[in-house]
Formats: sequence, structure tokens, C-alpha cells
Amino acid sequence: MTPEEFYQELESHHITLSTHQKAQFERYFALLVEWNDKINLTAITEKQDVYLKHFYDSIAPILQGYLSNEPIRLLDIGAGAGFPSLPIKIIFPNLEVTIIDSLNKRIQFLTLLADELQLSGVHFFHGRAEDFGQDKAFRQQFDVVTARAVARMQVLAELTIPFLTLNGRLIALKASAADQELEAAKTALTLLFATIVDSQNYQLPNGDGRNITVVEKKKETPKKYPRKAGIPNKKPL
Repeated sequence: MTPEEFYQELESHHITLSTHQKAQFERYFALLVEWNDKINLTAITEKQDVYLKHFYDSIAPILQGYLSNEPIRLLDIGAGAGFPSLPIKIIFPNLEVTIIDSLNKRIQFLTLLADELQLSGVHFFHGRAEDFGQDKAFRQQFDVVTARAVARMQVLAELTIPFLTLNGRLIALKASAADQELEAAKTALTLLFATIVDSQNYQLPNGDGRNITVVEKKKETPKKYPRKAGIPNKKPL
């Protein structure tokens, strides 16, 4: 997908990027490739692949109608090189975006990236989701949590649901159909008082299959969740 094809796809969804927004995506690509030589951010570095498999793929919550340009608080868990939240932020600048990542070098890259792209209303924190999920400054503070290819839903639910306000939503982006994964996550979602409100498969313009699943928090998360760092992955609910 060339940048021009990227813009055309957005136009087909009634999204027109300004010259400034286009420049932000161009600078994002350049910095991603530059920093990838220093720290391992992504295996995808060809320009057309970055625009398709990172930028376009990241904005699925917009294209599927789950987000709008409102000043809501969005948390991205394990964003790596900023996906999906920063491409979303470029298109919807009114969003207040927070990223938590366990690798400090990635946080350093994201901090520089946000400065270079002149992004305001973005916040970066180094650490584990399990620890931040028990911190009152973060717990139950976000309207939306996004996660792209972070963990299977059985684990992901425990890492993300505690951050959500009541009726807040987790938007999980997956590389493939999630039916079996969601079935395995039933117990976890029940314990966390969360419900799947939508799950749909779709295709990227090149035909690659993807899944987006939306989970809504129905009641306050029990205080014992999330458990200590590493436990959710070793002993899923």
C-alpha cells in the first residue's frame, strides 16, 4: 500500500487527511526505520508494508466505527512502536492517549516520536500492565483500552479490564479469527465482569484476514485482579 493508496482508502471511509497529518505519517515511517537499526521495533520496514500492516491495520477501530474524534481517555497496552494508538491519534487528535510498555528503549523512541510529530495529549509510561493495573492513578481511569497482537484474550482481559471505567471498552486487534480464543476466555471474562459486545473478521486491502473484538466492562473489577506480574500469562484465568 503506497501512501497515496492509504489516503484513498481513508477517503473511501470519509476521512480526509490534512497536509500536516500526511507529513506526520511520513515522519513516523522515517523514524521507525531509523530507530529500528538501534532497537528491534518491527520486522516490517518496507514503506508499502508499513503503511498497510502498521498504519492501516492500526486504524481498524476507526474504520470499523468504534472510535470518533472525542476527548476520551485511551490506553494502549504493549504498544511497541506505537501501534495501534499513535496512528489513531494522528487521525483523531482530540483523543487523550496513554501508552504503557515494558521496554524502556521503546518508551524513549515513542517520546521522541511524539515530540517530532508534534503530538499533544500523549503520555508514556515504562512498566508492566499488572503493576499499573493496581495503581489508583491508572486503575479504572480509561474509557477505552486498545491492544494489538499482545496476548490471547484469556490473558489480555486480566491485563486490560482493570484499567477501564464502568462501561469502558477493550478493543482487541488480532491477526486471525478469534472464535476458539473467545471461547477459552469465557471464565476470565466472567470473573472480571466483562462481556463481549462485538467480534468481527475483516480483510486488509491485500486480502489478509484480521479480527477486531470489543469487550465491555459491566461491573467494578475485583481488587485481586490483575495478579502479580507474570502470573496472568503463566496461570490464565
